[in-house]
Amino acid sequence: MSKDTGQPNSIPAPKKPQGNAFTRGFGKTWPYLAAVCTLLAIWELTSLALNKPFLLPGIPAVLPRLLKVFSNPEFTKGLWSSLYSLAIGYPTACLFGALLGLLGGISRTFAVYLRSLISILQSIPPITWVPFFMILLGFGSQTIITIITIASFFPMALSVLNGTEGVNKTHLELARVLGASRKQLITRVFAPESLPALVTGAQLSFGNAWRSLIAAEMFGGASVGLGRYLSYRSEIADMQGVLISIIVIGTIAALIDLVLLERLKRRLLHWRYVSGGSGK
Repeated sequence: MSKDTGQPNSIPAPKKPQGNAFTRGFGKTWPYLAAVCTLLAIWELTSLALNKPFLLPGIPAVLPRLLKVFSNPEFTKGLWSSLYSLAIGYPTACLFGALLGLLGGISRTFAVYLRSLISILQSIPPITWVPFFMILLGFGSQTIITIITIASFFPMALSVLNGTEGVNKTHLELARVLGASRKQLITRVFAPESLPALVTGAQLSFGNAWRSLIAAEMFGGASVGLGRYLSYRSEIADMQGVLISIIVIGTIAALIDLVLLERLKRRLLHWRYVSGGSGK
C-alpha cells in the first residue's frame, strides 16, 4: 500500500490539442463546408431532375454571373445600402434593448411594464410596420432603419430581461448590504451576470434584423437594396438573378453570424469553452 503523505494529489496537466494547425482548423470548419456542399448538391440535383434551365438553372449556369455581379453598379449600390441600414438599425436596437433589459433587473415594476409592452408589440410582424412608416417617414432608408430597429429590439430586451432574473441573489443582497447604488448594481452585478443572455440576444436580434431588412426592401420600403434587387429580378422572371440574390443574402448573413458574432461570443464568454475542443 502506498503511504499517505498528506499532500494533495497533483492535478494532471491539460492535454495539448492533437494534430497540427491545419488539421485542427479543418476540424472546426468541415461542418460548415459540409452544410454548404449539401445545399449545393440539393440545388444541382433538383435542377438536373427538373431539366428546365429557364425555371431552375444549375450551378454551372449561375456561377459565371455570380462572379461578375459585384462589378454591377446597380447590385453594389444596393449591397452597400443594405449594409448601411443594418449598421445603424441593429446596434441601436441592441443598445436600447440591453439598457432597458438591465433596468428591468433593478425595478420589478418596470420589468412587468417592459415585458407587457414586448408581449403586445412583438406579436406584430415587423413587415406590417412598413406602410405605417412609409407614410410617416417617407420612402427610403429611414423607414428601413426603423423597421430593423423594431425587429431586433424585442429579442435583445427580452433576452437581457430574462438574464437579470437569473442573477445570483446572494451577490445582489451582498451588494445592497455594502451600499451599492442602482448604477453600481447595474454595472457591477446585473451586467456581468447577464452577459451570456446579452450575447444570445445579440445573435437572435441579428437574425430578426437581417430578415426584416430584406423583407422591407422587397415590399416597397426602398428604391435600392439587396431585397429590392431580388424583388426586381423576380418581376422580370430573371431566375439567375433571383438565385444570385439569395446566395449573396445567405452568405452575408452566415458570415456575420458565424464569423463576427460567434467569435465575439467566444471572446466574451471564453470561460465557457474548453481549449482544444469545439470552443477555441
